[in-house]
Amino acid sequence: MKGLVIKNTGSWYTVKTDDGRTVESKIKGNFRLKGIRSTNPVAVGDRVEIAVNQEGTAFITSIDERRNYIVRKSQNLSKQSHILAANVDQAVLVVTVNYPQTSTIFIDRFLASAEAYRVPVVLVFNKTDRLSPDERHYQQAVCQLYDTIGYACYEISAATGQGVDRLMPLLKDKITLLSGNSGVGKSTLINQILPHANLKTAEISDAHNTGMHTTTFSEMLALPEGGYLIDTPGIKGFGTFDIEPEELTSYFRDIFHFARDCKFSNCTHTHEPGCAVRQALADHYIAESRYQSYLSMRNDKEENKYREPY
Repeated sequence: MKGLVIKNTGSWYTVKTDDGRTVESKIKGNFRLKGIRSTNPVAVGDRVEIAVNQEGTAFITSIDERRNYIVRKSQNLSKQSHILAANVDQAVLVVTVNYPQTSTIFIDRFLASAEAYRVPVVLVFNKTDRLSPDERHYQQAVCQLYDTIGYACYEISAATGQGVDRLMPLLKDKITLLSGNSGVGKSTLINQILPHANLKTAEISDAHNTGMHTTTFSEMLALPEGGYLIDTPGIKGFGTFDIEPEELTSYFRDIFHFARDCKFSNCTHTHEPGCAVRQALADHYIAESRYQSYLSMRNDKEENKYREPY
């Protein structure tokens, strides 16, 4: 029996079968995907085959080939990945300039990983209503930076509903992964889009200006106009997985644009003479924050930086 994995609680997977039933399913202990060492070999969004038993539950027996997926390093196991979702049309990354602050390094790591796995990304800047004039000005500057690179940016307030209607046409008939740091307001945004979802929300920690997890598992939520939203737990860090340093340039659109003019084809853009990227940086065609993100990802393999909360 074939179906779609619509929920993953860690030990159980909810599979929506092609004939409309939902079946709680498990994987056998020796189940592994070829070529992917993962903490969760089955992900929300996977198309699977299941064998139903007499109790009405099932074992997942096979997974269809994935169109794409978003993956990051597992927080605890350096050589394993954690798949956020599979077979998505796009990702919406919810970020906040404050309450809590999303770093540009986190944004850039997510964008580079999405580029590597061919997933388009839209940036949604939430909590605009809470920003001071200076913070609002900074947010507009960050939006302009990413817009120039080619990423659509939306400024909204999920708490008041301001700007949320502009997102609705983007979601129609699409499978959309919703991601971001803990505390940026993903659950509040989903409650605006799907009032019946009634997801739990929590205040951020005043002491540390950090978010607290309210979503503890990944789930696909059907949209009334067609399509799905994939709600995922908030993530503190985004360690990139299985991206070699020499590939990295092609996942930074702005850096790649200038890299073609470097003197050496294997230029690392760190010290070589005739580097067009460092010249573009000096001429302010590449933002310093983007270049620092690039360097941080190059250093991942040597310094295990994914363990730090970005």
